[in-house]
Amino acid sequence: MNELRRRITVLYGGLSKERPISLKSGSNVINALEKLGYIVDAFDLRADNITELAKLRDTDLVFIALHGKFGEDGKIQSLLELFGIEYIGSDSLVSAICFNKNLTYKLLSNTITMPRWKTITSEEELEGWKHFPAVIKPANEGSSIGVYICDTFEELQNKTTKVLKEYKTLILEEYIKGRELTISIIEKGGQPVVLPILELKPKRRFYDYEAKYTAGLTEFIVPAPIDDKLKEEIKKLSKRIFTALGCRHFARIDGILKENQFYFLEVNTIPGLTDLSDLPVSARAAGMGFEELIDLIVKEALKPD
Repeated sequence: MNELRRRITVLYGGLSKERPISLKSGSNVINALEKLGYIVDAFDLRADNITELAKLRDTDLVFIALHGKFGEDGKIQSLLELFGIEYIGSDSLVSAICFNKNLTYKLLSNTITMPRWKTITSEEELEGWKHFPAVIKPANEGSSIGVYICDTFEELQNKTTKVLKEYKTLILEEYIKGRELTISIIEKGGQPVVLPILELKPKRRFYDYEAKYTAGLTEFIVPAPIDDKLKEEIKKLSKRIFTALGCRHFARIDGILKENQFYFLEVNTIPGLTDLSDLPVSARAAGMGFEELIDLIVKEALKPD
């Protein structure tokens, strides 16, 4: 039982395509917090109740369990900051940078190994691209929504035209065929701690939306069978990325391991907390149950700066 009886508001649901996932993450967090003895308020964010966020000033902490746009992109964080409300996760600026793969890549590309890439805002900008297979994806989206692997230039043109109808800015990058790794990081005492590295073996071509959220479509291997020296290098690099971008409380870093070279792909500042999500899996491998994980994140966020 939590002696302090702090009031925690779980902000979940949201306006993005990832709403169904957020509802699952949020429900899991609510259940855990209630079992831990916190006073818990659930706030299902919808278009018609955004203005009610100002009423959350009486809560001790907001646990953001939103995914995708208006959840991970810094907008909800900006509103909470405007209202003077404390919340879990990276601040508005860091969230905006990490959700925008174009900005993240530009900030890290000179010091971190990543696939060849370029920003795409029109079909004409595809000219001259010779690295196939290629990946085309929205610069601002999550859960692998709108991501396509293209084997030919014609296929790339078709998929780019399709995705540009909904998104203004895309990322085009070479497809690195290798081992898919995800590195979950939590803070303890203000310092980033890397949980056991998780290897993902999807039964589809890559770890897409269906593979992420459909039971049985992905094999989880944790800790990933990696040489100790290389494992430490990846952990050290992940900490560096976490710190360089200014992340706080928790985050997840995804990448590909090919021939002992780790290729950075993206940072997720609000990792999923569903039954099939990567962060809880890595936490369990570290001997940490879901409730313990949530309690640690909350207590870290409640500490004075």
